Amino acid sequence: MDHHVVIAGAGPVGLWLAAELHLAGVRATVLEQRADRDERSRALTVHPRTLEVLASRRIEQPFLTEGVPLPGGHFGVLESRLDFRRLDSAFPYTLALPQARTEELLEAHAVDSGARILRGHRVAGFTEHPGSVTVTVDGPDGRYEIDAAYLVGCDGTRSVVRAAAGIAFPGTAPTVLGWLADVVLDRPPAPGYSYFGPEGTLMVVPMPGGVHRLVGITPADLTTTWPGDPTLDELRAKTIAMAGDDFGMHDPVWLSRYGDATRLAETYRKGRILLAGDAAHQHFPAGGVGMNVGIQDAANLGWKLAATVRGWAPAGLLDSYHAERHPVGARLTATSRAQVALMTAFDPVGLSLRGLFSELIAALPELNDRLAGRVSALDVAYPCAQAHRLVGQRAAEPEFLALSRADGYTLVDLTGAGGRLSALAGPHLSVHRAEPSRSGAGAVLIRPDGHIAWATDETDAGLIARQVTEALA
Repeated sequence: MDHHVVIAGAGPVGLWLAAELHLAGVRATVLEQRADRDERSRALTVHPRTLEVLASRRIEQPFLTEGVPLPGGHFGVLESRLDFRRLDSAFPYTLALPQARTEELLEAHAVDSGARILRGHRVAGFTEHPGSVTVTVDGPDGRYEIDAAYLVGCDGTRSVVRAAAGIAFPGTAPTVLGWLADVVLDRPPAPGYSYFGPEGTLMVVPMPGGVHRLVGITPADLTTTWPGDPTLDELRAKTIAMAGDDFGMHDPVWLSRYGDATRLAETYRKGRILLAGDAAHQHFPAGGVGMNVGIQDAANLGWKLAATVRGWAPAGLLDSYHAERHPVGARLTATSRAQVALMTAFDPVGLSLRGLFSELIAALPELNDRLAGRVSALDVAYPCAQAHRLVGQRAAEPEFLALSRADGYTLVDLTGAGGRLSALAGPHLSVHRAEPSRSGAGAVLIRPDGHIAWATDETDAGLIARQVTEALA
Protein backbone atom coordinates (compact mmCIF):
# COMPACT_ATOMS: atom_id res chain seq x y z
CA MET A 1 0.00 0.00 0.00
CA ASP A 2 1.52 3.33 -1.10
CA HIS A 3 0.04 5.47 1.66
CA HIS A 4 -1.85 4.65 4.82
CA VAL A 5 -4.19 7.67 4.64
CA VAL A 6 -5.08 10.11 1.86
CA ILE A 7 -6.42 13.52 2.90
CA ALA A 8 -8.31 15.75 0.46
CA GLY A 9 -7.69 19.42 1.23
CA ALA A 10 -4.64 21.31 2.52
CA GLY A 11 -6.51 23.82 4.62
CA PRO A 12 -5.97 24.06 8.38
CA VAL A 13 -8.04 20.90 9.02
CA GLY A 14 -6.25 18.68 6.53
CA LEU A 15 -2.84 19.98 7.58
CA TRP A 16 -3.45 19.35 11.28
CA LEU A 17 -4.78 15.87 10.56
CA ALA A 18 -1.74 15.03 8.43
CA ALA A 19 0.63 16.15 11.18
CA GLU A 20 -1.24 14.16 13.82
CA LEU A 21 -1.12 11.02 11.72
CA HIS A 22 2.61 11.29 11.11
CA LEU A 23 3.36 12.03 14.74
CA ALA A 24 1.45 8.82 15.52
CA GLY A 25 3.46 6.79 12.99
CA VAL A 26 1.04 6.76 10.05
CA ARG A 27 1.96 8.03 6.61
CA ALA A 28 -0.38 10.54 4.99
CA THR A 29 -0.58 12.28 1.64
CA VAL A 30 -2.49 15.55 1.38
CA LEU A 31 -4.03 16.36 -2.02
CA GLU A 32 -4.87 20.01 -2.64
CA GLN A 33 -6.51 21.09 -5.90
CA ARG A 34 -5.13 24.65 -5.64
CA ALA A 35 -1.65 25.05 -7.10
CA ASP A 36 -0.87 27.79 -4.57
CA ARG A 37 -2.05 28.65 -1.09
CA ASP A 38 -5.04 31.00 -1.04
CA GLU A 39 -3.74 34.26 0.42
CA ARG A 40 -7.27 35.43 1.24
CA SER A 41 -8.19 34.72 4.85
CA ARG A 42 -11.84 34.05 5.51
CA ALA A 43 -10.97 32.69 8.96
CA LEU A 44 -9.31 35.20 11.27
CA THR A 45 -9.93 34.04 14.84
CA VAL A 46 -7.99 31.40 16.75
CA HIS A 47 -9.96 30.37 19.83
CA PRO A 48 -8.67 29.24 23.24
CA ARG A 49 -9.33 25.53 22.73
CA THR A 50 -7.42 25.58 19.44
CA LEU A 51 -4.50 27.28 21.19
CA GLU A 52 -4.57 24.46 23.73
CA VAL A 53 -4.48 21.92 20.90
CA LEU A 54 -1.46 23.71 19.40
CA ALA A 55 0.21 23.81 22.82
CA SER A 56 -0.28 20.06 23.22
CA ARG A 57 2.21 19.66 20.34
CA ARG A 58 4.42 22.53 21.54
CA ILE A 59 3.92 24.71 18.45
CA GLU A 60 1.79 27.53 19.89
CA GLN A 61 4.54 30.15 20.24
CA PRO A 62 4.60 31.48 16.64
CA PHE A 63 0.83 31.94 16.80
CA LEU A 64 1.09 33.81 20.09
CA THR A 65 3.91 35.97 18.77
CA GLU A 66 2.21 36.99 15.54
CA GLY A 67 -1.47 37.04 16.50
CA VAL A 68 -3.29 40.03 17.97
CA PRO A 69 -4.74 38.98 21.36
CA LEU A 70 -8.30 40.03 22.13
CA PRO A 71 -9.80 39.59 25.62
CA GLY A 72 -13.10 38.23 24.45
CA GLY A 73 -15.58 37.62 21.70
CA HIS A 74 -19.16 38.27 20.86
CA PHE A 75 -22.44 36.44 20.65
CA GLY A 76 -24.66 37.79 17.89
CA VAL A 77 -22.78 41.13 18.04
CA LEU A 78 -24.61 41.97 21.26
CA GLU A 79 -23.53 45.13 23.03
CA SER A 80 -22.29 43.14 26.03
CA ARG A 81 -19.24 41.29 24.75
CA LEU A 82 -18.19 37.94 26.15
CA ASP A 83 -15.30 38.12 28.60
CA PHE A 84 -12.93 35.22 27.89
CA ARG A 85 -10.63 36.27 30.72
CA ARG A 86 -12.92 34.38 33.10
CA LEU A 87 -12.33 31.08 31.31
CA ASP A 88 -10.31 28.28 32.88
CA SER A 89 -7.56 28.09 30.28
CA ALA A 90 -3.92 28.98 29.82
CA PHE A 91 -5.16 31.03 26.86
CA PRO A 92 -8.17 33.05 28.08
CA TYR A 93 -8.43 35.15 24.92
CA THR A 94 -8.76 34.90 21.17
CA LEU A 95 -6.07 35.65 18.61
CA ALA A 96 -6.66 37.60 15.41
CA LEU A 97 -4.42 35.90 12.85
CA PRO A 98 -5.18 35.63 9.12
CA GLN A 99 -5.99 32.14 7.93
CA ALA A 100 -3.28 32.32 5.27
CA ARG A 101 -0.65 32.68 7.99
CA THR A 102 -2.28 30.00 10.11
CA GLU A 103 -2.11 27.65 7.13
CA GLU A 104 1.52 28.54 6.51
CA LEU A 105 2.44 27.71 10.11
CA LEU A 106 0.41 24.49 10.09
CA GLU A 107 1.90 23.41 6.77
CA ALA A 108 5.40 23.85 8.18
CA HIS A 109 4.39 21.72 11.16
CA ALA A 110 2.89 19.03 8.90
CA VAL A 111 5.96 18.91 6.65
CA ASP A 112 8.30 18.81 9.66
CA SER A 113 6.24 15.89 10.94
CA GLY A 114 6.78 14.05 7.66
CA ALA A 115 3.56 14.64 5.71
CA ARG A 116 3.59 14.90 1.93
CA ILE A 117 1.53 17.73 0.42
CA LEU A 118 0.74 17.66 -3.29
CA ARG A 119 -0.66 20.89 -4.70
CA GLY A 120 -2.51 20.95 -8.02
CA HIS A 121 -3.81 17.42 -7.33
CA ARG A 122 -7.58 16.91 -7.09
CA VAL A 123 -9.52 13.89 -5.85
CA ALA A 124 -11.72 12.76 -8.75
CA GLY A 125 -13.31 9.77 -7.05
CA PHE A 126 -12.55 6.53 -5.26
CA THR A 127 -13.29 2.83 -5.16
CA GLU A 128 -13.67 1.21 -1.76
CA HIS A 129 -12.46 -2.34 -1.17
CA PRO A 130 -12.88 -4.59 1.90
CA GLY A 131 -9.47 -3.62 3.29
CA SER A 132 -8.51 -0.45 1.43
CA VAL A 133 -9.66 2.41 -0.78
CA THR A 134 -8.28 3.33 -4.21
CA VAL A 135 -8.32 7.10 -4.72
CA THR A 136 -8.45 8.47 -8.26
CA VAL A 137 -6.51 11.71 -8.60
CA ASP A 138 -6.27 14.32 -11.35
CA GLY A 139 -2.77 15.79 -11.20
CA PRO A 140 -0.69 18.16 -13.35
CA ASP A 141 0.63 15.20 -15.37
CA GLY A 142 -2.69 13.42 -15.75
CA ARG A 143 -4.86 10.96 -13.86
CA TYR A 144 -3.41 8.38 -11.47
CA GLU A 145 -4.44 6.25 -8.49
CA ILE A 146 -3.33 5.91 -4.87
CA ASP A 147 -4.11 2.90 -2.68
CA ALA A 148 -4.75 3.79 0.95
CA ALA A 149 -6.30 2.45 4.11
CA TYR A 150 -8.65 5.44 4.51
CA LEU A 151 -9.67 8.62 2.68
CA VAL A 152 -10.55 11.74 4.66
CA GLY A 153 -12.46 14.64 3.10
CA CYS A 154 -11.19 17.95 4.48
CA ASP A 155 -12.14 19.61 1.20
CA GLY A 156 -14.70 22.19 2.27
CA THR A 157 -18.41 22.73 1.92
CA ARG A 158 -18.39 21.59 -1.72
CA SER A 159 -16.57 18.39 -0.73
CA VAL A 160 -15.92 16.03 -3.63
CA VAL A 161 -15.22 13.26 -1.12
CA ARG A 162 -18.55 13.71 0.65
CA ALA A 163 -20.47 13.77 -2.63
CA ALA A 164 -18.65 10.72 -4.02
CA ALA A 165 -19.36 8.82 -0.80
CA GLY A 166 -23.06 9.62 -1.07
CA ILE A 167 -23.17 11.18 2.39
CA ALA A 168 -26.22 13.42 2.74
CA PHE A 169 -25.66 17.07 3.70
CA PRO A 170 -29.07 18.28 4.89
CA GLY A 171 -29.76 21.75 6.22
CA THR A 172 -31.27 25.13 5.41
CA ALA A 173 -30.84 27.45 2.43
CA PRO A 174 -29.28 30.93 2.77
CA THR A 175 -31.45 33.84 3.89
CA VAL A 176 -28.89 36.61 4.36
CA LEU A 177 -25.63 37.81 2.79
CA GLY A 178 -22.88 39.06 5.06
CA TRP A 179 -19.87 40.97 3.75
CA LEU A 180 -16.27 41.57 4.72
CA ALA A 181 -13.56 44.02 3.81
CA ASP A 182 -9.87 43.67 4.62
CA VAL A 183 -8.68 47.26 4.25
CA VAL A 184 -6.27 49.85 5.56
CA LEU A 185 -7.88 52.37 7.95
CA ASP A 186 -6.47 55.83 8.54
CA ARG A 187 -8.71 56.35 11.59
CA PRO A 188 -9.31 52.89 13.07
CA PRO A 189 -11.70 52.62 16.02
CA ALA A 190 -10.57 51.11 19.32
CA PRO A 191 -10.08 47.31 19.34
CA GLY A 192 -13.34 45.47 19.95
CA TYR A 193 -15.44 48.06 18.11
CA SER A 194 -18.91 46.99 17.03
CA TYR A 195 -22.15 48.72 16.06
CA PHE A 196 -25.72 47.49 15.94
CA GLY A 197 -28.85 49.44 15.10
CA PRO A 198 -31.66 49.79 12.57
CA GLU A 199 -29.05 50.55 9.89
CA GLY A 200 -27.27 47.21 10.37
CA THR A 201 -24.46 45.49 12.24
CA LEU A 202 -20.75 46.20 11.93
CA MET A 203 -17.60 44.84 13.54
CA VAL A 204 -14.02 46.06 13.07
CA VAL A 205 -11.14 43.75 13.97
CA PRO A 206 -7.42 44.63 13.86
CA MET A 207 -5.22 42.25 11.86
CA PRO A 208 -1.44 41.94 11.68
CA GLY A 209 0.28 44.10 9.08
CA GLY A 210 -1.72 47.29 9.62
CA VAL A 211 -4.90 45.90 8.03
CA HIS A 212 -8.37 45.86 9.61
CA ARG A 213 -11.27 43.58 8.83
CA LEU A 214 -14.77 45.02 8.64
CA VAL A 215 -17.67 42.58 8.67
CA GLY A 216 -21.30 43.54 8.52
CA ILE A 217 -24.91 43.04 7.51
CA THR A 218 -27.50 45.70 6.66
CA PRO A 219 -31.26 45.34 6.11
CA ALA A 220 -30.57 45.43 2.37
CA ASP A 221 -28.48 42.28 2.79
CA LEU A 222 -31.46 40.22 3.97
CA THR A 223 -31.75 38.68 0.54
CA THR A 224 -30.95 35.52 -1.38
CA THR A 225 -30.24 37.39 -4.62
CA TRP A 226 -26.50 37.28 -5.22
CA PRO A 227 -25.30 40.73 -6.35
CA GLY A 228 -21.65 39.81 -6.86
CA ASP A 229 -18.71 40.81 -4.70
CA PRO A 230 -19.04 44.21 -3.02
CA THR A 231 -17.18 47.32 -4.09
CA LEU A 232 -15.18 49.54 -1.77
CA ASP A 233 -17.58 52.43 -2.41
CA GLU A 234 -20.55 50.24 -1.46
CA LEU A 235 -18.98 49.15 1.82
CA ARG A 236 -17.77 52.67 2.55
CA ALA A 237 -21.35 53.95 2.25
CA LYS A 238 -22.69 51.16 4.46
CA THR A 239 -20.03 51.81 7.09
CA ILE A 240 -20.76 55.55 7.15
CA ALA A 241 -24.50 54.85 7.53
CA MET A 242 -23.81 52.78 10.63
CA ALA A 243 -20.72 54.31 12.24
CA GLY A 244 -20.91 57.86 10.90
CA ASP A 245 -17.38 57.42 9.55
CA ASP A 246 -15.65 55.21 7.01
CA PHE A 247 -12.56 55.21 9.27
CA GLY A 248 -10.51 56.40 6.29
CA MET A 249 -10.68 53.02 4.52
CA HIS A 250 -8.55 52.48 1.44
CA ASP A 251 -6.26 49.94 -0.28
CA PRO A 252 -8.59 46.92 -0.03
CA VAL A 253 -6.85 43.56 0.24
CA TRP A 254 -10.05 41.54 -0.10
CA LEU A 255 -13.77 42.31 -0.45
CA SER A 256 -16.23 39.44 -0.28
CA ARG A 257 -19.77 38.27 0.51
CA TYR A 258 -20.95 35.06 2.14
CA GLY A 259 -24.30 33.49 3.02
CA ASP A 260 -25.82 31.69 5.98
CA ALA A 261 -26.56 28.31 4.39
CA THR A 262 -26.39 25.82 7.26
CA ARG A 263 -25.82 22.10 6.74
CA LEU A 264 -24.53 19.12 8.69
CA ALA A 265 -23.31 15.83 7.23
CA GLU A 266 -25.58 12.93 8.08
CA THR A 267 -22.56 10.90 9.13
CA TYR A 268 -18.88 11.70 9.64
CA ARG A 269 -17.86 8.17 8.67
CA LYS A 270 -19.01 5.84 5.95
CA GLY A 271 -16.81 2.76 5.75
CA ARG A 272 -13.29 3.88 4.91
CA ILE A 273 -14.37 7.44 4.12
CA LEU A 274 -14.37 10.13 6.81
CA LEU A 275 -15.18 13.84 6.88
CA ALA A 276 -13.81 16.72 8.94
CA GLY A 277 -14.14 20.50 9.03
CA ASP A 278 -16.30 22.31 6.49
CA ALA A 279 -16.84 19.09 4.57
CA ALA A 280 -18.86 17.96 7.59
CA HIS A 281 -20.51 21.22 8.66
CA GLN A 282 -21.41 24.50 6.93
CA HIS A 283 -22.67 27.59 8.75
CA PHE A 284 -22.57 31.39 8.94
CA PRO A 285 -19.15 32.44 10.31
CA ALA A 286 -20.54 33.98 13.49
CA GLY A 287 -17.87 34.29 16.14
CA GLY A 288 -15.13 32.91 13.89
CA VAL A 289 -15.56 29.35 15.15
CA GLY A 290 -15.57 27.31 11.92
CA MET A 291 -11.84 26.77 11.40
CA ASN A 292 -11.42 26.08 15.10
CA VAL A 293 -14.09 23.39 15.20
CA GLY A 294 -12.51 21.84 12.11
CA ILE A 295 -9.06 21.66 13.70
CA GLN A 296 -10.68 20.12 16.77
CA ASP A 297 -12.39 17.56 14.49
CA ALA A 298 -8.93 16.66 13.18
CA ALA A 299 -7.51 16.43 16.71
CA ASN A 300 -10.27 13.97 17.63
CA LEU A 301 -9.91 11.93 14.44
CA GLY A 302 -6.13 11.85 14.05
CA TRP A 303 -5.19 9.59 16.95
CA LYS A 304 -8.20 7.32 16.46
CA LEU A 305 -7.39 6.81 12.80
CA ALA A 306 -3.72 6.22 13.56
CA ALA A 307 -4.52 3.73 16.33
CA THR A 308 -6.85 1.88 13.95
CA VAL A 309 -4.30 1.74 11.12
CA ARG A 310 -1.51 0.63 13.44
CA GLY A 311 -3.64 -1.94 15.19
CA TRP A 312 -3.67 -0.75 18.80
CA ALA A 313 -7.14 0.78 18.84
CA PRO A 314 -9.78 -0.63 21.19
CA ALA A 315 -12.86 -2.03 19.48
CA GLY A 316 -15.14 0.70 18.12
CA LEU A 317 -12.65 3.52 18.59
CA LEU A 318 -12.94 4.89 15.05
CA ASP A 319 -16.74 4.83 15.23
CA SER A 320 -16.50 7.09 18.28
CA TYR A 321 -15.29 9.89 16.00
CA HIS A 322 -18.81 10.39 14.63
CA ALA A 323 -20.38 9.71 18.02
CA GLU A 324 -18.30 12.44 19.67
CA ARG A 325 -17.96 15.07 16.96
CA HIS A 326 -21.34 14.97 15.19
CA PRO A 327 -23.10 16.38 18.30
CA VAL A 328 -20.50 19.16 18.36
CA GLY A 329 -21.34 19.94 14.74
CA ALA A 330 -25.05 19.93 15.53
CA ARG A 331 -24.51 22.37 18.37
CA LEU A 332 -22.30 24.52 16.13
CA THR A 333 -24.97 24.84 13.44
CA ALA A 334 -27.71 25.56 15.99
CA THR A 335 -25.60 28.22 17.71
CA SER A 336 -24.79 29.80 14.36
CA ARG A 337 -28.47 30.02 13.41
CA ALA A 338 -29.26 31.63 16.77
CA GLN A 339 -26.56 34.26 16.24
CA VAL A 340 -27.78 35.03 12.74
CA ALA A 341 -31.25 35.68 14.20
CA LEU A 342 -29.75 38.17 16.68
CA MET A 343 -27.48 39.75 14.08
CA THR A 344 -30.38 40.46 11.72
CA ALA A 345 -32.92 41.65 14.31
CA PHE A 346 -33.12 45.20 12.97
CA ASP A 347 -36.79 45.95 13.68
CA PRO A 348 -38.01 47.41 17.04
CA VAL A 349 -39.05 43.99 18.36
CA GLY A 350 -35.66 42.52 17.50
CA LEU A 351 -33.83 45.46 19.05
CA SER A 352 -35.77 44.95 22.29
CA LEU A 353 -34.83 41.27 22.33
CA ARG A 354 -31.19 42.12 21.77
CA GLY A 355 -31.27 44.72 24.53
CA LEU A 356 -32.69 42.23 27.02
CA PHE A 357 -30.24 39.49 26.10
CA SER A 358 -27.31 41.92 26.32
CA GLU A 359 -28.50 43.10 29.73
CA LEU A 360 -28.64 39.51 30.99
CA ILE A 361 -25.09 38.78 29.83
CA ALA A 362 -23.81 41.84 31.68
CA ALA A 363 -25.76 41.02 34.84
CA LEU A 364 -25.20 37.27 35.00
CA PRO A 365 -21.56 36.14 34.96
CA GLU A 366 -22.78 32.55 34.69
CA LEU A 367 -24.46 33.34 31.36
CA ASN A 368 -21.27 35.00 30.11
CA ASP A 369 -19.29 31.93 31.10
CA ARG A 370 -21.76 29.52 29.51
CA LEU A 371 -21.79 31.35 26.18
CA ALA A 372 -18.03 31.98 26.23
CA GLY A 373 -17.43 28.30 26.93
CA ARG A 374 -19.65 27.35 24.00
CA VAL A 375 -18.09 29.78 21.53
CA SER A 376 -14.53 28.91 22.58
CA ALA A 377 -15.24 25.13 22.66
CA LEU A 378 -13.69 24.91 26.12
CA ASP A 379 -16.89 23.30 27.40
CA VAL A 380 -16.86 20.38 24.98
CA ALA A 381 -17.02 17.13 26.92
CA TYR A 382 -17.55 13.67 25.46
CA PRO A 383 -19.93 11.11 26.98
CA CYS A 384 -18.21 8.17 28.63
CA ALA A 385 -19.21 5.06 30.53
CA GLN A 386 -17.18 5.99 33.59
CA ALA A 387 -19.04 8.37 35.87
CA HIS A 388 -16.06 10.26 37.30
CA ARG A 389 -16.61 14.03 37.14
CA LEU A 390 -13.49 14.61 35.00
CA VAL A 391 -13.97 11.92 32.36
CA GLY A 392 -14.80 13.24 28.89
CA GLN A 393 -13.70 16.77 29.73
CA ARG A 394 -10.52 18.32 28.39
CA ALA A 395 -7.48 18.22 30.65
CA ALA A 396 -7.68 21.89 31.57
CA GLU A 397 -4.60 22.29 33.73
CA PRO A 398 -1.76 23.91 31.71
CA GLU A 399 0.91 21.51 32.96
CA PHE A 400 -1.01 18.61 31.41
CA LEU A 401 -0.71 20.08 27.91
CA ALA A 402 3.04 19.54 27.77
CA LEU A 403 2.61 15.86 28.68
CA SER A 404 0.31 14.97 25.77
CA ARG A 405 1.53 12.67 22.99
CA ALA A 406 0.03 12.02 19.55
CA ASP A 407 0.68 8.28 19.51
CA GLY A 408 -0.74 7.15 22.82
CA TYR A 409 -2.26 7.87 26.20
CA THR A 410 -0.66 9.72 29.09
CA LEU A 411 -1.22 8.58 32.67
CA VAL A 412 -0.62 11.39 35.14
CA ASP A 413 0.23 9.99 38.58
CA LEU A 414 -0.91 12.45 41.23
CA THR A 415 -0.73 10.03 44.14
CA GLY A 416 2.74 10.88 45.41
CA ALA A 417 3.35 7.13 45.63
CA GLY A 418 6.96 7.27 44.54
CA GLY A 419 6.58 6.22 40.93
CA ARG A 420 4.99 2.82 41.53
CA LEU A 421 2.80 3.35 38.45
CA SER A 422 5.78 3.74 36.11
CA ALA A 423 5.73 -0.01 35.40
CA LEU A 424 2.55 0.55 33.36
CA ALA A 425 4.45 2.51 30.68
CA GLY A 426 4.47 0.92 27.25
CA PRO A 427 4.56 1.73 23.51
CA HIS A 428 1.27 3.67 23.68
CA LEU A 429 1.19 4.71 27.31
CA SER A 430 3.42 7.24 29.05
CA VAL A 431 3.43 7.69 32.81
CA HIS A 432 4.30 11.01 34.43
CA ARG A 433 4.38 11.94 38.08
CA ALA A 434 3.01 15.33 39.06
CA GLU A 435 2.10 17.23 42.17
CA PRO A 436 -1.46 16.79 43.43
CA SER A 437 -3.71 19.05 41.37
CA ARG A 438 -6.69 21.24 42.12
CA SER A 439 -8.91 18.57 40.56
CA GLY A 440 -8.45 16.35 43.62
CA ALA A 441 -7.83 13.33 41.41
CA GLY A 442 -5.34 10.61 42.30
CA ALA A 443 -4.63 9.81 38.65
CA VAL A 444 -5.94 10.83 35.23
CA LEU A 445 -5.54 9.12 31.86
CA ILE A 446 -5.30 11.66 29.04
CA ARG A 447 -6.11 10.85 25.42
CA PRO A 448 -3.90 12.16 22.61
CA ASP A 449 -6.49 14.87 21.86
CA GLY A 450 -6.25 16.20 25.41
CA HIS A 451 -9.53 14.83 26.75
CA ILE A 452 -9.63 12.68 29.85
CA ALA A 453 -10.33 9.00 29.16
CA TRP A 454 -10.33 7.80 32.77
CA ALA A 455 -9.80 9.25 36.24
CA THR A 456 -9.92 8.26 39.87
CA ASP A 457 -9.72 9.89 43.27
CA GLU A 458 -8.06 6.78 44.67
CA THR A 459 -4.39 6.94 45.69
CA ASP A 460 -3.68 3.21 46.02
CA ALA A 461 -1.19 2.44 43.24
CA GLY A 462 -2.20 -1.20 42.93
CA LEU A 463 -5.87 -0.39 42.49
CA ILE A 464 -5.04 2.36 39.98
CA ALA A 465 -2.86 -0.01 37.97
CA ARG A 466 -5.68 -2.56 37.69
CA GLN A 467 -8.23 0.06 36.70
CA VAL A 468 -5.99 1.62 34.06
CA THR A 469 -5.32 -1.79 32.54
CA GLU A 470 -9.07 -2.41 32.34
CA ALA A 471 -9.74 1.07 30.88
CA LEU A 472 -7.27 0.47 28.05
CA ALA A 473 -8.48 -3.04 27.23
